[in-house]
Amino acid sequence: MEVILSQEVDKLGRAGDVVKVKDGYARNYLLPRNLAFIASPGNLKRIELQEKKRRSLYEEEKKQAEELAAQLAKASCTVSVEVNDLDKLYGSITETDIAKSLEVEGFNIDKKQIQIENPIEELGIFEVKVKLHPDVTTTIRLWVTKK
Repeated sequence: MEVILSQEVDKLGRAGDVVKVKDGYARNYLLPRNLAFIASPGNLKRIELQEKKRRSLYEEEKKQAEELAAQLAKASCTVSVEVNDLDKLYGSITETDIAKSLEVEGFNIDKKQIQIENPIEELGIFEVKVKLHPDVTTTIRLWVTKK
């Protein structure tokens, strides 16, 4: 039986894909859970229209992310932390700390978008990646200073 996936299904396909599956799998799993529709001409047309809307929305979000990335590339943020006598941090700088310092600068970035490759455990200047969109990643400059 051919079905059109309405959502991403592991090891089967993404939303909008037309896939051929066993009749029992479609009747007992995919269709009752609204994960797929039967591949009829009307459903194919409906999915095609949804795909156009999804693509235009995706491109619009990408465009906004690119504009924000251009602004973030010019910005730098500062995190002031307490250190001991040897200028060692008590702990490390987290994504939450960076998100709060970006918020002070006027950027509303979720901590899940910030990608720290190695723990930041010392004073200095660091490059931190921010993933704004699946296709858009930018780098910000992070200054870690002592209070």
